[in-house]
Amino acid sequence: MCNLYSLTKGQAAIVALARVMRDRTGNMPPLPGIFPDMSAPVVRTGEDGTREMLMMRWGFPPPPNMRAELVTNVRSTKNGFWRKWLNAENRCLVPATSFAEWTDTRPKTTHWFALSEERPLFFFAGIWRSWTGPRGPKKNPVEGQHLLYSILTTQANDLVRPIHAQAMPVILTTPEECETWMNAPMDEALTLQRPLANDALKIVATGEKEDKAA
Repeated sequence: MCNLYSLTKGQAAIVALARVMRDRTGNMPPLPGIFPDMSAPVVRTGEDGTREMLMMRWGFPPPPNMRAELVTNVRSTKNGFWRKWLNAENRCLVPATSFAEWTDTRPKTTHWFALSEERPLFFFAGIWRSWTGPRGPKKNPVEGQHLLYSILTTQANDLVRPIHAQAMPVILTTPEECETWMNAPMDEALTLQRPLANDALKIVATGEKEDKAA
């Protein structure tokens, strides 16, 4: 599963590719290492129908009767609990420039995947929701209402599988794919839940905790 990614492209690139009309993120610095429960930019449709970008925390609360771990990746789109968040109003785009997977060896080795060495911008297909409760570090939790997101995953392609056999994130690379994910009926949008073509990704770094390359 994807539990680490980076975003090193600026807001202008995100706004252009995702056709964002309202940017609520403020002065956003590069984010070379985004981990679960951190805040990161997400593109959604606002209550007034305007496409906007704002900060959300990564990870849904778990479904009932599951371990109390953040759900950062969702694959079971036929499951009733997750299906209710797959309507268009709860879909979102999560901007990224690379993502990491770990080998199962000891010690584990991080491998960073991107579209090319230049780390062009892409988006994860995501879902979002509001939630009230404590989030953040146990020593200093943040109480109140939070906006949360999780990333859709699918089966790994031939490049990712030797590193992480179980899954890879659903990656959107064109404005047309972004529009389909944000606006199409659910069944049509879920046709995007497929691995990226093998030759569309490459390993761009190994062993690093952050991917700072722009």
